[in-house]
Amino acid sequence: MKPLAIFDPHPRAMDLLFSPEDMRRLKSLVRLSVWEGSRMPAAQLDPKLPHAMFLVGQADLPEARLERARHLKCIINVEGNFQPNVAYEYCFARGIHVLGVGGAFGESVAEMALGMALCMARGIPEADRLFRQGKEIYGRASNQESFLLGGSEVGFIGFGNLGRALLKLLAPFRCRIRVFDPWLPARWLAEYGLTAASLEEVMSASRVIFVLAGATADNQAMIGKHEFDRLQAGAAVVVISRASLVDFDALTKRLSRGDVSAAVDVFPREPFDKRHPLRRLPNVLLSAHRAGSVRSVYRHMGAMIVDDMQQILAGLPPVRLQRAERETVARMRSMPVK
Repeated sequence: MKPLAIFDPHPRAMDLLFSPEDMRRLKSLVRLSVWEGSRMPAAQLDPKLPHAMFLVGQADLPEARLERARHLKCIINVEGNFQPNVAYEYCFARGIHVLGVGGAFGESVAEMALGMALCMARGIPEADRLFRQGKEIYGRASNQESFLLGGSEVGFIGFGNLGRALLKLLAPFRCRIRVFDPWLPARWLAEYGLTAASLEEVMSASRVIFVLAGATADNQAMIGKHEFDRLQAGAAVVVISRASLVDFDALTKRLSRGDVSAAVDVFPREPFDKRHPLRRLPNVLLSAHRAGSVRSVYRHMGAMIVDDMQQILAGLPPVRLQRAERETVARMRSMPVK
C-alpha cells in the first residue's frame, strides 16, 4: 500500500500548486487525504496523523500531536515562511524533515524588485503621470533626477534566497554591492563578489537599497529614523521582502522631505490603511504585495514538492525545498499568509 500524504494547503489549493502532470506523479507516489478551503479541522486531522508519512500544510504541530504521528517523515510548509506552529526541536530529534517552498518565490520577487528599481532610477512612474495629465516634459529636461542603475552603488539588506536571485539579475548592471546580513560571514559573501558592510554603511553609501531579509526576532523595525537619516539625497529604497523590518512612520517622514524615493510591495497591515500619508507622496511607487504571486511560481512549488517526496520515498535527502535549520528557525517571525 502506498504511504499516506495529508494535504492541508490552505491558503493554497491543489489545482494552484500542481499541474495535471505533477498531480499524476503525486498520485503514483502516495495516497492523498486532502482538505481545502480552510484549515483541516482537528476532527479530520488527528485520526489520520498516526498513519501519515507526509503532511503538507501549516497545521499546528505541537509535540503532543507529533508524538501520535509515528510514521511521519516530512512536513512541508506551502506558505513560504516557517511559522512558530511546529515543535521543531522534536522534529529534529526524530529525523522528521521540515521543509518550505520559500525558494520558489526568489526569481519572481527579484524581477519585481529590479523593475521597481529601474522605475525609480529613470523616473518612469512620474513621467507617466505627467504625460497622462498633459504636462509631459521632453528630452533632457525630463531627466534631471534620473540616474543609471548600471554602475551604481547598491545595498542589500539580507542575502538569502531572494538576494541570490536578485544578484543574478543585477549581473549585467555592474553594480558594486554591499550586503548587511549578520547571519553570513564576510568571506562567504566575498565569494559572490559582494562586500560585507554594516547597516549604517549600506544605508549611507548606496544609491539603491533593496530590503531583502526575512523577518526574525532580531530585526523588527531595525530600519528606522536613524537609518533613514543616513540616506544620501537621490537614494531609492525597495521594500520587497518583509514589512516588519521597516519602521513605516520613519520611512514616511523621510520620504516627505522629497529628496529620496521608495518602492514598497509589503506593508505592516494588509490591506494597507487607506488614509496613510504614504499613499499621497509622489516619490513612492506602491504595489499590493504582488511581487511573488505569479501562477508559474505556484506550479514550481508543486514540482518541488513532488520531486522531494520522491527523494524521501527513495531513502534520499530532499534537494529542492528549503530545510528548516535548527539554529535559525526558532527566530523566524513572518506572519501567516492570508
